[in-house]
Amino acid sequence: MAASKAHHGVKAHDDKQENSTSRSDKSDMGKSNTGGEQYFASTPQSADIRRERKVTLRGYEATVQTSNGVFSGNRVDLGTSVLLRHAPMPPQRGTGLDLGCGWGPIALALGFESPELDVWAVDINERAAELTGENAKANGLNHVHAVSPDAVPADLTFDVIWSNPPIRIGKEALHNLLMAWLPRLDNDGAAYLVVQKNLGSDSLIPWLAQALGDGYTVSKYASSKGYRVIEVLRQA
Repeated sequence: MAASKAHHGVKAHDDKQENSTSRSDKSDMGKSNTGGEQYFASTPQSADIRRERKVTLRGYEATVQTSNGVFSGNRVDLGTSVLLRHAPMPPQRGTGLDLGCGWGPIALALGFESPELDVWAVDINERAAELTGENAKANGLNHVHAVSPDAVPADLTFDVIWSNPPIRIGKEALHNLLMAWLPRLDNDGAAYLVVQKNLGSDSLIPWLAQALGDGYTVSKYASSKGYRVIEVLRQA
């Protein structure tokens, strides 16, 4: 396996990573590190210029490939760092989802922490899904499946969902995206979403609670660096 557990542990790394990314993360908008195009384009037109990066994901060191035309193609963005720092341990078995996977940091983290968890990583961006699949394979994570959203079996449900959702697609599109996937939480399943406070995280919480209705609880799980981690729980 190309990844190894860092000796300094999850907390020490993630605090450092959040500090190192916060200075430049203000540019992580729709065209952040994408070669000038929207990262949620299905077929990026920018040149596919691969870059090798060494990253640490919840204490696991890995070598990955990134590129233009995908979200945060130069580094682990601050929002994802906050999510990986604060999300609780995922279940060791069952099925997990990374919604909007980019080049794969969240899916890889799920894969490292839970070797028996069947992880699905989805992104409308074909290059992003390809990168995630290649990065998973390169790091020995054969239980991570990177696909387009419509390739996920329609009857598949999830024990855990982690996501840094694509806020820049617009409020209506974001709401539609979340309501397409969050109801697929299995009984006793949990989702953790990271959203920047000034991009509407606090208003998203009551909206989700109303939209999902009975059988779900939605709350603020953690706050850091101007981001909220939102927890969605589905009762049995």
